[in-house]
Amino acid sequence: MKAVWKNTVIAESDDTVMVEGNHYFPESSLKREYISFSNHKTSCPWKGQASYYSINVNGDLNPDAAWYYAEPKEAAANIKGRVAFWKGVQVS
Repeated sequence: MKAVWKNTVIAESDDTVMVEGNHYFPESSLKREYISFSNHKTSCPWKGQASYYSINVNGDLNPDAAWYYAEPKEAAANIKGRVAFWKGVQVS
């Protein structure tokens, strides 16, 4: 699987976990040169608190376009250490 934004591969892995229609990539598969931290957080009743990353490709910023659960609830333990994408990031 690949996560692509602006014709640039942001993450690539053969080991993704599908939850609610989203592929969660291992954090180690992220191309860190395109990832920056975000202060944005949201909450899911069964997964816990999500934290976000922004994506920056050649000066184009896609804020809060990736999310992860640093300490997921027990029901979502299989996505610990994994990152998912949205906001125009193509996963295929």
